[in-house]
Amino acid sequence: MKRTKENSQHYYWGDGCEGWHLVKSSELSIIEERMPPGTEEVKHYHETAQQFFQILKGTATFELEDETIMIHEKEGFHIKPEIKHKILNNGDVPLEFIVISSPTTRGDRIDEPFEK
Repeated sequence: MKRTKENSQHYYWGDGCEGWHLVKSSELSIIEERMPPGTEEVKHYHETAQQFFQILKGTATFELEDETIMIHEKEGFHIKPEIKHKILNNGDVPLEFIVISSPTTRGDRIDEPFEK
């Protein structure tokens, strides 16, 4: 099935951020997301899911347990399970990216302060 933002489930999160579920199953999640400048998510980790972020527009800043990494347009970043992380848009333009999770992160997200 052909998928676009126009025919996918849309949702809002955080402070004006939004996403579109392009693929939504228990085995695989593919979401296109948009983060306005100056936004960030809560640091968290996944016990089972691994994730891959492909940056479409802008520059993403990833804060990990012990380092900060900048990922630019047309670059990607792989996060393995149990790695504490968050994504930030410290730039002046909206950040647009695809996030692929396998399996889905639904029910597999533990936010700071990392209590189960």
